[in-house]
Amino acid sequence: MATIRIPPVLRPSVGGEREVSAGGATVGEVLRSLAEAHPETRGQLFDDAGELNRYVNVYLNDEDVRVLDGLDTAVGEADGIVILPAMAGGR
Repeated sequence: MATIRIPPVLRPSVGGEREVSAGGATVGEVLRSLAEAHPETRGQLFDDAGELNRYVNVYLNDEDVRVLDGLDTAVGEADGIVILPAMAGGR
């Protein structure tokens, strides 16, 4: 199972955990597994079409999955996934 680092904004949806494990052969499968185990994360991660929300950045072992194969990027059991919501603001 891959390890997913959970950002502070999503931690209430996963019982306050900083990291959780989820199974799947691809990044998309792992994130969908997370959403099945913790349904409150689904709307924060995915849009109505089941695609990753545009303001959610996902990294596999420090590589942005957008420069890899997106949600189809293969995941190994020892891999780490980081979810980072995009930040906006300023003056």
